[in-house]
Amino acid sequence: MTLKFATLLGHQGKSTILCKTEDVKAYGFEKILRPLLQDLQTLEQQDKFDTMTTSAKLLVILGENNCERLNLPTGIPDSLNDLKKEIQTQLGVLEDFRLQLKDLDFNEFVNLSSTSDLQDRATIKIIFLPTSPSTSSSSVPKHNETSSVSSCDTDIISSSPSSVLSTPEPASSVRSQAWPDTFSIPQFSFDAEIQLQKAQLAYQTDGTLLSPNSKLKSDILDALASEIIKFKAYPSGADLDDVAAALIQKHPCLKEKGSVSGYYGWKISLKYKMANYRTKLRNIGCSELNINSHKRKGSIGSPNQVKKPRKAEVNYCPDYPMGETKETLENQRITLLSEVTKRNNEQVIKGLMDRTFALRRHEVVEHSPFIAEFKNRWPALFTEREVSAEFSRITTIPLVSKFMGQLDHFSSQLLKNFKKKGGVAAQKITDILSVLEQSITIEKKRECILKALVVYLNEDPSNLVKEYMDTEHDVAQILMSKTTLGIYAIKHEGADVADPYEDVGVIIEGIQVLENLDNVANACSMMVGLIYALNLAYPQDLRYTFEMFQKIFMELDATKLSNKVQVLKNKLLS
Repeated sequence: MTLKFATLLGHQGKSTILCKTEDVKAYGFEKILRPLLQDLQTLEQQDKFDTMTTSAKLLVILGENNCERLNLPTGIPDSLNDLKKEIQTQLGVLEDFRLQLKDLDFNEFVNLSSTSDLQDRATIKIIFLPTSPSTSSSSVPKHNETSSVSSCDTDIISSSPSSVLSTPEPASSVRSQAWPDTFSIPQFSFDAEIQLQKAQLAYQTDGTLLSPNSKLKSDILDALASEIIKFKAYPSGADLDDVAAALIQKHPCLKEKGSVSGYYGWKISLKYKMANYRTKLRNIGCSELNINSHKRKGSIGSPNQVKKPRKAEVNYCPDYPMGETKETLENQRITLLSEVTKRNNEQVIKGLMDRTFALRRHEVVEHSPFIAEFKNRWPALFTEREVSAEFSRITTIPLVSKFMGQLDHFSSQLLKNFKKKGGVAAQKITDILSVLEQSITIEKKRECILKALVVYLNEDPSNLVKEYMDTEHDVAQILMSKTTLGIYAIKHEGADVADPYEDVGVIIEGIQVLENLDNVANACSMMVGLIYALNLAYPQDLRYTFEMFQKIFMELDATKLSNKVQVLKNKLLS
């Protein structure tokens, strides 16, 4: 058979034709195969081969050292929206994202605009999008796949004619970026820049250091304070070190002769400048600072009970969006109560949750409501999707993918260090990890590693995960009602240790706030999200475990660690 016929047959499918050898010799391949090929081409044009779709597999990169296989039994979806739904369903991705495809010609990832560019066993990469309440529902077209904002963020149109979502999104004071790794020194006033340029020239010529006058120093500190407040109202000592070091690195003429670091005096000046700047902002009504004003009507509590970010929250207590008041946001909350009862209404709910974010933060920070009361006021918050979204609003980073990615990244090193543990803890860890000898799922492996981690930190895993039998429903309900904060896992009677649970959920103040979470690792990530969303403190009997979750897995405030967690971190990175 010539190459032309072999190629055509291979394209059409696995077809077979029977013919006598004498006929082939007498008439040739062309005459014999032409009718068959014409029929096959006609069938293909009439879409008769849709049922012959083959399955496909894609490699999905979720983050650094974190990838999963995506099985597509019915082949590659026709649209990006369908592909995203498959990723969300199979891989448990709850955050908004866009996709990139690894281009074989350039060996780089490029933006994916159509699934027609995909082939079986292709590699795609998930780019998570930050969730910002300031995203406008009216400025981005629906289903714009190549936009930098996910379509999940934009299709926010209410079915109610009187919906508040029909108006443009007001401006918001919500921060969109955490404290930077390298602090960027801003441009100073015109006269200050001229003085610094002349001083820099003198420093380069003969090493002369500048002793700034009070006016110049005040201009510099004012500009630095205005830049710092964009990230934090209460910078730590390490943060001020970063700023002062960046200042003398950009302007070496401002180094100080009397300090070892060359910037200690600048750090102290910044500390007092930020205190004065906070007072100034508090007097003009900045919410994040006004909550600590004891001159407010009805203010209670000790002056030492300062309400400020303690877990690296970027948006701790933001101001109401421009043009909104407590009353208008309360009206939107009431609208949300009716929207949450409707089916397939996730996008409308997400839009309303974005817009009322500041109102929720004021409630949890200022009033610390009971969970039952808060759940009745904000039922939409208590879902996996919205817990993840709320965490991203507060910290600007994704929840589930970050938690799972870091857990998987450190898994091998954690297992190595678990084996070196001695004493009673060693036997407990051995019993927990014995399940790994069986053929288990990645979810069960993560659960075993998390429980062993709790034991390694000399804490009790039963304080984190409480297991109950499905046959003891009444007893389980009584015990769960007495749980302050924890994860419940319902086991089927007679189930093997490697079998999945009947149900997994989170309990706070005796209330089942989340259920049907599928596995313990997912429940742990959701618990972290809820602690941030509800402004809760970590339980004392699990403080090192949650410090690991926050500072090692989520990489929030990762430079200030307890001795126990710092030692483990050193071992993980060695």
